[in-house]
Amino acid sequence: MPFRYRRLGYVALNVTDMSRSQAFYQEILGLQDAGSTAGGEHLLRCSERHHDLILHQSAAAGLRRIGWEMESNVEVELIRAHLESLALITRAVPTEDCRALGIEGAFRVREPQTGATFEYYSAMATADTPFQPTVAKIARLGHVVLATDDLTECERFFREQLNFRVSDRIQGAVTFMRCFPNPLHHSLGLSHGNAARLHHVNFMVTDIDDIGRALYRLKRNNIPIVFGPGRHPPSESIFLYFLDPDELTVEYSFGMEEFPEAAPREPRLLPMALSSIDHWGAVPDPKFAATGVIETMEA
Repeated sequence: MPFRYRRLGYVALNVTDMSRSQAFYQEILGLQDAGSTAGGEHLLRCSERHHDLILHQSAAAGLRRIGWEMESNVEVELIRAHLESLALITRAVPTEDCRALGIEGAFRVREPQTGATFEYYSAMATADTPFQPTVAKIARLGHVVLATDDLTECERFFREQLNFRVSDRIQGAVTFMRCFPNPLHHSLGLSHGNAARLHHVNFMVTDIDDIGRALYRLKRNNIPIVFGPGRHPPSESIFLYFLDPDELTVEYSFGMEEFPEAAPREPRLLPMALSSIDHWGAVPDPKFAATGVIETMEA
């Protein structure tokens, strides 16, 4: 498969109270308002790009879609042709919608393993003004993790059909994957669960102090902390997980292993144990990654 990714482009979330969620993601998480679309999607950013996160009013909270930025228009057409060869239905994003989202040459498809809507595009516009950090120096949207009831088959599909590479595995529990040739240890995680759902969304910060400050900011604002702080053995990231107003799980993390395009190390297989997800001995709260309906695109 020759198609090449540039990065995880953005994540769109369904929320049940737009005003409440906007306040959380701006005032608590530290994202910046980036406008809205005619369809009612509210855009937020944590970088110089047009947007990194989208909020959409809905009756059920969870994942609306995931945007993947490819290296060029050629790569977009290559992956679209490949998906259609698998008998998957692709839909072009209308020109006016692309303009509102600041993207080019986009199409959407229903990923068959999790039911998630994936949007592929070739480029995203930069914002008119620089990103101004407020409560945290966010570096980027880091990754998204999806739960699946068939981890083996889901991983196989992403490896063999979507050109994702495995960085590490926790046996029977999690597969950490990078969209080739993006170097980050994982831009996508697959987690074993009893059904497909959104597991969590991650934002990477530039300073370890951002993790410490967030811990006390969350406590002051009575935001539930559901895991951490700790350090993940697979990526060596320092992490802190907490809940948004709909109890969707959000993560701050600092630091991450990066892979070379050529001759990367082999994936490691870690045992299914708490010690494989945290060096420091933290234990996840039962609400950790428990909420997040995946909205599926109509066939």
